[in-house]
Amino acid sequence: MILDNINTPKDLKKYSVSELETVAKEIREGLFNRLTKIGGHFGPNFGFVEATIALHYVFDSPKDKFVFDVSHQSYAHKMLTGRKAGYFDDSRFSEDSGYTNPDESEHDFFNIGHTSTSIALALGLAKGRDVLGEKENIIAIIGDGSLSGGEAMEALSVAGSELNSNFIIVVNDNEQAIAETHGGIYKNLKALRDSKGKAENNWFTAFGLDYYYEENGNDIASLIKVFEKVKDINHPVVVHIHTQKGKGYALAEKDKEGWHWCVPFDRSTGKPTGTFAGGESYFGMTSQYIIEKAKKDKNFVVVTPAMPMSVGLGPMERSELGKQYIDTGIAEEAAVAIASGIARRGAKPLVVTNMTFLQRAYDQISQDVCINKTPVTMLMNYSSFDGLTDVTHLGIFGLAAFTNIPNLVVLCPSSAEEYISMLDWSIDQKKHPVLILIPGNAVSHRPADKSYSDINRYKIEMQGEKVAIIALGDFFQKAEELASAIKKSCGFAPTVVNPRFASGVHENLLHALEKNHQLVITMEDGILEGGFGQKIASFYGPEKMLVKNYGLKKQFYDRYDPAELLHECGMTTEQIVNDVKSLL
Repeated sequence: MILDNINTPKDLKKYSVSELETVAKEIREGLFNRLTKIGGHFGPNFGFVEATIALHYVFDSPKDKFVFDVSHQSYAHKMLTGRKAGYFDDSRFSEDSGYTNPDESEHDFFNIGHTSTSIALALGLAKGRDVLGEKENIIAIIGDGSLSGGEAMEALSVAGSELNSNFIIVVNDNEQAIAETHGGIYKNLKALRDSKGKAENNWFTAFGLDYYYEENGNDIASLIKVFEKVKDINHPVVVHIHTQKGKGYALAEKDKEGWHWCVPFDRSTGKPTGTFAGGESYFGMTSQYIIEKAKKDKNFVVVTPAMPMSVGLGPMERSELGKQYIDTGIAEEAAVAIASGIARRGAKPLVVTNMTFLQRAYDQISQDVCINKTPVTMLMNYSSFDGLTDVTHLGIFGLAAFTNIPNLVVLCPSSAEEYISMLDWSIDQKKHPVLILIPGNAVSHRPADKSYSDINRYKIEMQGEKVAIIALGDFFQKAEELASAIKKSCGFAPTVVNPRFASGVHENLLHALEKNHQLVITMEDGILEGGFGQKIASFYGPEKMLVKNYGLKKQFYDRYDPAELLHECGMTTEQIVNDVKSLL
């Protein structure tokens, strides 16, 4: 295998173009080996193999610097920069993250997992280079789907007007984001593709950037030629290449959305391998709820910043929603502001995405929604510690970030019935901006209230004594388990409280607990600092009540085992029971 002899990008330069094509095939075999066994980003990596080879053949990494947008197309880059063992040696899979990572290699400059950042980051490298009087090529690599993000467009504007030195932007155009692309810029990209880069209207040149087009984005020889043209260029330039997402695997070429990311699968059939939970799930009931709600209420509108599958809205469901659905592209800020306008006009918007991505819209939630008190409902998936565990996709900071915005009601359902009731109430009410966290645990069932208009009203689900457990959302099941263990080990039944509201304190209930309780335990699926538990601790500050908060530390966890993390944070049932004995 030629790849055995390639340990640095310099090794690549010894081979002919025909040999480089063999290297591309070998890289795809490495991708298959890793992805069939542990899953990961499939389509982006398979589609960018030839471009990666050509980039490393022409440029001189790490002196010349590559910045990958999202970096979910960086696997081939990792193989060519000394990390191929993470793809061919099953015992070493864990050595490589799914994204670029400076801790792994001098060829990576940023740990990146969110979108639309590469142009700005690379532009910063270029400006720093110029200030230091150095000379090297700075290359930003961005997929067409990421171009709809505001940061990408802002950086294009800056590059075209403020930088007069080497800066190369490679636009990897595969006509696809995760789902289909949305936004006016994609009409221009299509015109550029159809005209082989000759269209009269060109939004890149309108920004003041030079421009090259390469139709054969999966042909190594063609790519080498165009990259050689722009190497050492003395001004900003866009190299627009047309690639095929998922290239090299027929199933992925046909179903680009379905193969953007994959779980472990059988290569011959494409079907998932191993045991995956079936049956009832919050994911499944969410898409079903949305479709049924849209049929019953024509004023209901779903808004998503390019994340319809965060709640199971596949192509069929999106088609069924019709005009009751809008995808803003990768533009969380716009999605939230648009939803505020929808609500102000009298319709009923539901914004859906993953918690980790909503962070980009903090200002719009505060300014455009909460100051104006528009009744926007925002529904967040993957806000749990037990969901996405890569450092760039953690949802555990959402509670601390958003529960402290005035006027925002943050709801954490603890059962299927509560979840659906909260959605119904929030979408139909007209007074409050609302953020709802989709539970990250197994589906549980328990009767629930129909209205949540009595803001910050907690609910005692089990009356007891001495110890009160206030467990938020998907940690309520852990509280039930803990209560049973305390009764068995300590000889008394504690009180179990379902707070439901993460954004406020039920003062009357907390005062009532003081009569026959010595200790309040809070449990939350997020970081402790600035979170829910600290609100309870602050309330009891002047009182005699003991308070013990359980949650995660304020740190960037990366690729952790959820069970081990709970133990590390002292949050297993056994550990908490021991704490109770000690504190009492």
